[in-house]
Amino acid sequence: MMKGGMGNLMKQAQMMQANMQKAQDELGQIDVEGLASNGLVKIAISCKHQIKKISIDPSVMNDHEMLEDLLIVAFKDALQKIEQTTNAKMGNMLPPGMKLPF
Repeated sequence: MMKGGMGNLMKQAQMMQANMQKAQDELGQIDVEGLASNGLVKIAISCKHQIKKISIDPSVMNDHEMLEDLLIVAFKDALQKIEQTTNAKMGNMLPPGMKLPF
């Protein structure tokens, strides 16, 4: 009787692993856009942390320090959006109390 329970548990674990892999693959196809200063700097990045595009308005090109700050703000915004998207996509697959990343 215990053997059947373990087999069932293993099957559930394999299904959960397959579902998580599918969700991770889907996340690789989702891009988010981080913005700074109402879109003067935009960073497109996938939920797998692959940078796709950086767009910088010419009006900020002359101020080096401000441009550096805007890039940081845009990256932080993108990373926050990635975390939200990942948690929304994969959070319901995890046991209560377990958070991403592992």
